[in-house]
Amino acid sequence: MNTIEHVTNKDQGTTRIPNKLMDEKSPYLLQHAYNPVKWYPWGDEAFTKAKAENKPIFLSIGYSTCHWCHVMAHESFEDEDVAKLMNDNFIAIKVDREERPDVDSVYMTICQALNGQGGWPLTILMTPNQKPFFAGTYFPKQSKYNTPGIIEILNSAARQWKDNRENLISSSESILSELDRCFDAEADKVVLTSNTLVNGYNQLLSIFDKTYGGFGTAPKFPVPHKLMFLLRYYNYNKNSKALEMAEKTLDSMYRGGIFDHIGFGFSRYSTDDKWLVPHFEKMLYDNALLTIAYLEGYEVTRNLLYKDIAVKTLEYIFRELTSETGGFYCAEDADSEGEEGKYYVFNSTELIKVLDEKNAIYFNEYFDITPEGNFEGKSIPNLIKNDEFNKINSKINVLNKDVIKYRSNRMKLHKDDKILTSWNGLIIGALGKAYKVLRNEKYLNYGKKALNFIFNNLISEDGRLLARYRDGEAKLKAYLDDYSFLCFGLIELYESSFDVEFLKKALELNKDMINLFWDNENHGFFLYGKDGEKLIARPKEVFDGAIPSGNSVAAYNLTKLARITGDSKLEEMAEKQLDFISGHILSEESNHSFFLVAASFALNESKELVCLIKDKSDENQIKDWLSENQTFNLTTIIKNDENKEQVEKIIPFIKNYHYINDKSTYYLCKGKSCLAPVNDINELKTLL
Repeated sequence: MNTIEHVTNKDQGTTRIPNKLMDEKSPYLLQHAYNPVKWYPWGDEAFTKAKAENKPIFLSIGYSTCHWCHVMAHESFEDEDVAKLMNDNFIAIKVDREERPDVDSVYMTICQALNGQGGWPLTILMTPNQKPFFAGTYFPKQSKYNTPGIIEILNSAARQWKDNRENLISSSESILSELDRCFDAEADKVVLTSNTLVNGYNQLLSIFDKTYGGFGTAPKFPVPHKLMFLLRYYNYNKNSKALEMAEKTLDSMYRGGIFDHIGFGFSRYSTDDKWLVPHFEKMLYDNALLTIAYLEGYEVTRNLLYKDIAVKTLEYIFRELTSETGGFYCAEDADSEGEEGKYYVFNSTELIKVLDEKNAIYFNEYFDITPEGNFEGKSIPNLIKNDEFNKINSKINVLNKDVIKYRSNRMKLHKDDKILTSWNGLIIGALGKAYKVLRNEKYLNYGKKALNFIFNNLISEDGRLLARYRDGEAKLKAYLDDYSFLCFGLIELYESSFDVEFLKKALELNKDMINLFWDNENHGFFLYGKDGEKLIARPKEVFDGAIPSGNSVAAYNLTKLARITGDSKLEEMAEKQLDFISGHILSEESNHSFFLVAASFALNESKELVCLIKDKSDENQIKDWLSENQTFNLTTIIKNDENKEQVEKIIPFIKNYHYINDKSTYYLCKGKSCLAPVNDINELKTLL
């Protein structure tokens, strides 16, 4: 059942009549189903009505856990005066950016081009033909602090549409012309070289915060792929500064309030340099990617703290973001009872009744919970001043169980419980990495369950991958991110379990991705497929923000799959994709950090290991070695009597590899040069 919390106008004692969003599944759209604004979902009905009534369109794009979306909704979209203005003069459309990344990408690009920046809520005014003439983000109801109010904007636009419509239409045509140039701009013809990696490293070094870690100034986003790149840069170049930047950032994020020290998991970003005060919403994608970054930090340094943080982050995901059927939910909100962060903060006396006075004082001192507080008079638990942050504290762990139980009785946070294929691909990848590094079957089982959910519920009758599942409904043709992220997850599961079925599915998805999204003329992958809804532009995204771009992840996947299978066509396509992104990064390598991860794999010496296994214990020894060592540029294939037929079908060159001395045999190639096969696993370890 779709449920809406607030269906009554308490001030007037009247019941709201739902608008056209009532039949949607998106939690974000449902939050607005009882607004007095006559919202429509994105679709033909709204556009037909706009054309029939000759009205401009008011397009609002956001997501359900967005704090400023809530603020604008409360100030303006729940307001009768604003609603009347909108309903009389516009056709109002609401879009969940997480369901429609294609729509969001097109109009966010316009907003950034016109204003130099963007964000959510995204506010667009456009013609009935979807051509924009105004773009912005959050606006208050009334003008203040040099920011125009939504009432002023609506009145001005309505007046201009009535009196100077041709000027607005002409303006929209000019904007669209610029948009075409933006999306169709020819990239520089660039061949990827190691200079790209050096430039990326130097750029990160120049903006590194030596005091608190991270890059640049507040607000600070984790961007785990920056750390993943630095760990690789250290590994390949023995550059200690790269490792220092990664470690400082991994430590500092954990110490700050951006990490939930009570219930675990990371918030979306920090509002200050110290990582102390976050915007408190927690996103699945952040926590999946940060799990990978901390696990890789553990692989490189063997710092047990990083292992502990990864385990705790997954524990949070299992507890709060996991559906009974196996898929993973999107996010938890920042606000409860109308206040951002209220769920997470404490005053210095309230834990006495939970822990007793002595233990409460100890707990408060450990987590910097003070009478004066650090956030609006209360305290966000943190370890910024605690020099014992990197030591396991058994007493705190015991006390924390009582504190989390106490906190869980507070008003529950809103949960965005839709299941996105793309973000599930990232957490499946994190679970594959966790199984490889930690060797705990639990992580493999969670990954398999999520994967089974997707293949059982998010495939259309004609075999097309779908993007979103909620409340029994799978909908929307999957986008590039869905294909590339899920393929990434499958590769990680294969490289941890060596179940050939994962590799087979990864190759199938990769093939479908190329067919649906590849630009044969100019290379690169479009965001939406050739069978998707035609928008006013067809973007290709290469920027790696909080979420890596589908193009960067596709580059990584293509390179990995080429090395695993020995498929020269995949290798050729990987080179084209890497060169395509190289031509679009405009001397901003550090803003394309997942691409740098892919480029690191492509440019540095790789090792290919083929294991012909006679005895299961030998396979377990291989998995143990992989668990105990960093293996960024190693691909491994395991062939045994059980999977022989499957492996040889997918990877034909494996047919030529045979047992020697009728024992488990290991074939290792390094830098495109193959060594003599060995039977002794200890000898193999020396070679590796």
